[in-house]
Amino acid sequence: MAIPRSTIQWATLFELPEQTALPLQGRLRLAVVQAILDGRLSVGAALPSSRELATLLGLSRNTVTSAYLQLMDEGFLEARPRSGVFVAPNARPASAALAEPLVGNGGRSGQAPEWGGRVVRSLLGRPTLAKPDKWRDYTYPFVYGTYDPQLFPTEDFRECCARSLARSQLPHWTPDFETDDVPDLIEQIRTRLLPKRGVFALNEEIIVTVGAQHAYYLLAEALFDETRRVGLEEPGHPHARNSFALRNPRWVEVAVDDEGLVIDALPAVDYLFITPSHQSPTTVTLSLERRQWLLRKAELQDFVIIEDDYEAENLYEGMPMPALKSLDKSGRVVYVGSVSKSLSPALRLGYIVAPRALIKELRAIRHAMVRHPSAFLQHAYALFLSLGHHESHARRVNQAMQERLALAAQALRDYLPDFEFTMPQGGASLWVQAPTWVDASELALMARSRGVLIEAGDVFFNKPPYPCPYFRLRLSSIAGTQIAAGIRELGHAVDELARARGETRPPPRRAH
Repeated sequence: MAIPRSTIQWATLFELPEQTALPLQGRLRLAVVQAILDGRLSVGAALPSSRELATLLGLSRNTVTSAYLQLMDEGFLEARPRSGVFVAPNARPASAALAEPLVGNGGRSGQAPEWGGRVVRSLLGRPTLAKPDKWRDYTYPFVYGTYDPQLFPTEDFRECCARSLARSQLPHWTPDFETDDVPDLIEQIRTRLLPKRGVFALNEEIIVTVGAQHAYYLLAEALFDETRRVGLEEPGHPHARNSFALRNPRWVEVAVDDEGLVIDALPAVDYLFITPSHQSPTTVTLSLERRQWLLRKAELQDFVIIEDDYEAENLYEGMPMPALKSLDKSGRVVYVGSVSKSLSPALRLGYIVAPRALIKELRAIRHAMVRHPSAFLQHAYALFLSLGHHESHARRVNQAMQERLALAAQALRDYLPDFEFTMPQGGASLWVQAPTWVDASELALMARSRGVLIEAGDVFFNKPPYPCPYFRLRLSSIAGTQIAAGIRELGHAVDELARARGETRPPPRRAH
């Protein structure tokens, strides 16, 4: 039997969520469904009449009636003649069903599998870039992984999505593409993005991926096993390391210095992963001389280079360095790029450029995994590229990141004068080296209590030192107006750590 509720309780239970993108009817439906799935409205519970609920929430009766009718069609509610509206019998919360014991023959509970012993490839124990669950609540998030609401081209991207939904455009993306991609996006990558990096490719030499990490995974599936020697920059990109790790290759660490990857002492490898444009995480750019020598080494030592052209578009000074792929004359470079990173990492669109024989293999593997990336998103982004929105957005991002880098550099000089860093030629981050007594993981924990998030450097190393004095300040998720204050608070956290360690620090150039 339904438990009577007061007017205040109904208003609290059905408080409309703050999702302004949804119409009022949708927000009311969301509130009712959430109450049912959370178990706050049990099966058979009576709901207020449409007239009563409309009055309580300040909505029109038509809005409430339409929401009730749709929820009836979807099986959440049912109407009983002359009685009212009730929670339907099949609208039980999922947790209630899961809580019941598994029943086997004779009504006895079954034995659940021990999944720890069954999983043969796990990444749970491997370090990776991570943020607190509620990282958006922190005042100073110097971390990667979100779009910038001040820079996101809302109207331009909305226009492209709306155009893709036009009836005339549906045949371009609604069919099942099987192993193929949307031709319009392949054409935009081939003719608009790649030539800027000096890369010229045929259609059959390009495959679209669900972001750069999907590209790493595909390449690992196709190329790596326990016998393959895979060279990685040290420090290097943790997402690539983790994607490759599932195939358990033989790791080979390759040193990085102020000019990027150290080529002269390059050990024997079968594959070499490299981020030459803005090395992840140190941000240094591989010199032209080293690029040429690396390609020659690849021929002499018979290995393949996997080039992630990370943040190549984010260039603030100097001439753009040609991609390794553009200098490759023997087909030894596999090129990984992203079309959506500067817009929002959540869009998950990347690509691989490689010889057609390898692309053919990758298409078959991708088909077994995800079939193909969203054709709608591919088509919408092809429009975004063709209309010039990508270039104009990249210019805005570059200007904003250049300003934020300058602000961060000045704040580091003011509040952390004993910390070292090198200004990058581009990108959206600073790699910072603290004094040797600082462990960045411990500093990161202290900084959290002051609302500051930083990326401790140990995650970028296959074999991190201790203490590890390195950390990364990512500038794509924090407003320029917050940067100086955030680094000032980081300085306070360093002072706390220094007192705990009995260390002395030079005074800041600006008062804390």
